[in-house]
Amino acid sequence: MVRPRQIRKFSLCVGLGLTLSSASLLFGEDWPTFRGPNRTAVVDDSKLLKSWPEEGPKLLWEGSGAGRGYSSLAIVGNMMYTLGDGLSTQKDADEYLSCFDKATGKQLWATKTGSPWTSGKPDWQNSRSTPTVDDGRVYVVTPEGQLVCCSATDGKVNWRKDFKKDFDGKKADGWGYSESVLVDGNKVICTPGGATSTVVALDKQSGETLWTCKNPDDRGAGHASVVITKLGNMKVYVQSTGSGLMGFSESGSLLWTYPVDKTTAIIPTPVIRDDLVFFVAGYNRGGALVKQVSSANGSVAIKEVYGLNNKLSNKHGGVVLVGEHLYGDSDSSGIPYCADFMTGTEKWKTRGSGKGSAVVIAGGDRLYIRFDNGIMALAEASPAEYKELGSFKIPGSGERPSWSHPVILDGKLYLREQDNILCYDIRG
Repeated sequence: MVRPRQIRKFSLCVGLGLTLSSASLLFGEDWPTFRGPNRTAVVDDSKLLKSWPEEGPKLLWEGSGAGRGYSSLAIVGNMMYTLGDGLSTQKDADEYLSCFDKATGKQLWATKTGSPWTSGKPDWQNSRSTPTVDDGRVYVVTPEGQLVCCSATDGKVNWRKDFKKDFDGKKADGWGYSESVLVDGNKVICTPGGATSTVVALDKQSGETLWTCKNPDDRGAGHASVVITKLGNMKVYVQSTGSGLMGFSESGSLLWTYPVDKTTAIIPTPVIRDDLVFFVAGYNRGGALVKQVSSANGSVAIKEVYGLNNKLSNKHGGVVLVGEHLYGDSDSSGIPYCADFMTGTEKWKTRGSGKGSAVVIAGGDRLYIRFDNGIMALAEASPAEYKELGSFKIPGSGERPSWSHPVILDGKLYLREQDNILCYDIRG
């Protein structure tokens, strides 16, 4: 049985002098979607290990059957979910949404979602969308653009939609869909992309269309996932597509856009704090900060706090906000950086112990950095300097890029490495 999501407020905000919404740090029993409950990839937990032994933290268990791909994990109650193809537990090479026991890593069920994604170079192939779990249902998007809603308990398919056929969806690049849908109230909000159906809201139970948001200048969907911002009592959804940043209302009205020049791909999910939105993209595009401003008539505009700064470029590892500072990989170089959130001023930039692109998440006052070559590192989340406090080589890594985003939950570090899922004890 899947338990309802339980999230506990934390005390770090008091020490930092921040509100819950401005810090966007959560500590809870569930990690129901990509980058966690509020899509910040930041967890407050003061009881995590401050450093790691030479061999790394204790490995509690290792499971198999996740398949090929780069999907991360969604964890709700005692179940974990991911997407992959060519599972070691299946006889075919097709793609499956699979569920695992959180305590042991044993596969509980697997539901076929479609054929494997084999377009482009081998490193670009296979599944990449992280499932989203809500109210006894799990939603996942295949690279082909199939949005599938299944029962979270047994994997039975409830409904499915085709982004391309049903909504005339369009990708801005050739790498397939990888969004993790947002479930807000009764709505599933997703991004088919393009001028016709840039973003759509579906009824989470039936899949019926509730509204469509059209951006006539949209080049197509990127790889980011929708986040929620608040302006007083007003809720604004924010998404990055192949055309840049956009904000839209609860009813699907396009409120504002922040266009950027065409680039290879726009991948990272925006970083938010109250009415501020940090947009970032790779391929030397950079990061920019905009402030949303509402007017008496209900319209919303944006003001640029600072424009695109190519020193803040991030290709696909994501950027986190801890206190007043941003932390992320420099494009995909494996050289982490720290920058002031409000000014974009670089505090440090230095190479870590791993190589290749780096995924960054945060727990307490520590950064968890996963490098392309399978090195998992622990470092201080400090603007003073980059200081590593331990690292280890992820078992099974090396054959393909180690790109799946880590998860920190209840004192444990969960890593998906292609077909395998590993659980480490990082409780202090």
